[in-house]
Parts: sequence; structure tokens; C-alpha cells
Amino acid sequence: MRIMVIGGGGREHAIIKKLKENPEVHKIYALPGNGGIARDATCVPIKATDIAAIVDFAVKTGVDYAVVAPDDPLVLGAVDALEAVGVPCFGPRASAAIIEGSKVFAKNLMKKYGIPTAAYETFDDMDAALSYLESAPLPTVIKADGLALGKGVTIAHTKEEAREAVISAMRDRKFGASGEKIVIEEFLTGPEVSVLAFTDGDTLIPMVSSMDHKCAYDGDTGPNTGGMGTIAPNPYYTPQIARLCMERIFMPTIQAMKLEGRPFKGCLYFGLMLTGDGPKVIEYNCRFGDPETQVVLPLLESDLLTVMQAVTNGTLGDIEVRFSDKCAACVVMASKGYPLSYEKGFEISIPEEAEGHVYVAGAAKEDGRLVTSGGRVLGVSAVADTLREAVDNAYKITETISFENAFYRRDIGARALRAGEN
Repeated sequence: MRIMVIGGGGREHAIIKKLKENPEVHKIYALPGNGGIARDATCVPIKATDIAAIVDFAVKTGVDYAVVAPDDPLVLGAVDALEAVGVPCFGPRASAAIIEGSKVFAKNLMKKYGIPTAAYETFDDMDAALSYLESAPLPTVIKADGLALGKGVTIAHTKEEAREAVISAMRDRKFGASGEKIVIEEFLTGPEVSVLAFTDGDTLIPMVSSMDHKCAYDGDTGPNTGGMGTIAPNPYYTPQIARLCMERIFMPTIQAMKLEGRPFKGCLYFGLMLTGDGPKVIEYNCRFGDPETQVVLPLLESDLLTVMQAVTNGTLGDIEVRFSDKCAACVVMASKGYPLSYEKGFEISIPEEAEGHVYVAGAAKEDGRLVTSGGRVLGVSAVADTLREAVDNAYKITETISFENAFYRRDIGARALRAGEN
């Protein structure tokens, strides 16, 4: 089979490595891929958002199956366009991808169908939003409606911070059209959990839970990032909470999307907060999370392509999806200065024995060398019988890898280990 994977980060590298395990897969194209992904797939320099070029390539190359991984092409309708020319896809159509593409849509959906989430108000007028802030409790959360590269959320601890966030989004257009509408919502507290789920629009199969580490520095300090590391499973996500989430959140969401005429097929990401009032939805994503994928897929024992095709064909309920009962950890190696400004072009040294544990996110090939080209450069993952072993092994491998200006958090998994010991 000839497989095409849209995207070029660590998530896509994890997906490609897992797809390669199927003996029927003899060719994988990555559009655009990156310098590290080039070791496992044929990289094609087509942007993930260039839908017309992606479709043209798929037709001319005779692609048998496509995996659309990032949010932008999903929201732009990549799956719709590929299906229109007869290429079966893993991923939701644009009408369903709106669950991530518009936070206003997602919040209104949850309100309409009684799915637990933070209390909120939506605004398309800046003056009305600023007036509302005068009586809003602190801290408060301001979210840009559309996609904003994971940077469209502000947790404001003062009235001034809240006002600045609203003005920045709505008047100064910091996020472009994504900030024309905003959501102002209640600040929730409690452990955070990420749960990815395979769904064909009727059946939903959750994957292993995970815990992301969003802040740049140790002790959950510094600016928010796309994720500095992950562990799985999440010790806060007990079997009892899992049952609650299935009954009150997961299946109601799938049923709500179906009732809205927007059946969701693909990977649906549930960002959850385990509050004193029970689990609540912080956000939905219409695709695999990054770097959650880098700890969840290594624990998948079933063949990924088989599962994806069952999602596409609407037969997910007819197959068994198995996950290992082991633990996984991923440490993200980033460029100094990320998520703000950083230098690029430094050579990356990865020992041969470490390559099987490395997912490449922000690297390019220059004169035969692998060099840094992004903020998050590598994800270093390990699987072991216990979480302590998985974390220790991931750090041991990380210490053998080097590039100038590299930095990474030294406390990935620390909070989960403390929780597991209580």
C-alpha cells in the first residue's frame, strides 16, 4: 500500500513509525515531513495547508490511503477534497473538524447537549467583552475562537491582563481572523487529563490517558508551549473517572455531532479537567495531540493502519483495539528561547542506539546533516513496566543526544509519580 501522511512534526513521525509496522505498507509519503521523518518516509515539499497540491499529488502518485494529522488542513477540508477524488482518509471532514476550529461552536454544542464544561460567554463585539470583564470573577480565561497554533488562550489573573487579552485578540488581531470572536470562561482547577479516542461516528474507543506538561520550565513555570513532554497513563484518570467520562462526555459528544449532521470520524482529543464537581471538558481537538501521540501510540498493540481503516469504513465496533499495560514517557528537547525567539541551524547528534526512541519535530537536512529548524526539536520516548522506569529511561536517552542551545524540562512525570505514590 502507498500511504500519505499530511504534516511534518513529531506527531506525524510517531504515526509514520507505527504505520511502518504493517507489512502491507511498502511506501509512505510525508507532506511535507522533515529532516528526521525522511529516515522513515519519502518527504514531499508540499505544505500541509496546500489542499489543491496535496490532492494533485495523491491522484498522480496513486495513493491508497491518506492520514490527515494537523488541525489546519482538517479545518480547511483536506479530507473532503481527498475523498472527492476517491482517496480514503483518516480524519474528520471540515463540518466535524469545526469542533476544534471554533471554540464558540464547541462551547455552544456542550451547552446544548448538557456536556459538562466551564461556564462561559461568547463575544463578537470588543466593547461588550470589556464590559463583561468588569464583573467577571478572577482568574478568568480568554480564548480566541479559531485556530491559533496553541497560543490563543490567556489565563488572566488581573482585570488588566484580561483587558489586554481581549484587546490584543479583537482590536489588534494578534491571531488574525481567529480572534474576531472570543470565549470568556470560568477558570477551572484540578488535575488535567488528555484522552485521545478513535471513533467512526458511532463507536468510540478511548486510547490510553496521558498527561501533558505545557509550561516551558520546571515546576510548571514560564510561558505556555505546545507541550514539553508527556507521560501515559495518567494516574489521576482512574477506572471510575473513565466510566464517568464515557457516560457524560465521550459518547454524548459523538451523539451530539451526529445529531448536528456533523458525524465525527477520526481521532477526537478530549482535554479534561478533573474538578471537584467531576470531569469537565476544557477543549476538543479534531486530531491526535502533540506530544501525547508520542506516548500513546507506542503503547498501541493493535495494528494502527487496521484501526484507522476501520474508522474510515465505519467498522470500528467490529475489531479489537488493544493497548499495552506498560507505561511511557516523552521528553521534548527544544531550542533555547522557545516558545518565543530562538536560533536555528545547529547540528543534532543522535547516537544510533537512540534513534528508535526519537521522534523528530523541528529538524531539517542540510548537506547531509540533521540540523535544528524549529522550537520543539525532538521528542525522546521510552516504554517500561513502570512509570518511574519509563521516565528514567527517557532521560537517560535524552542525555546521549546533543545540539547547541538545547534545553528540556528535568521534571517530566514528577507530578504523576507523586500522584501514583499517594
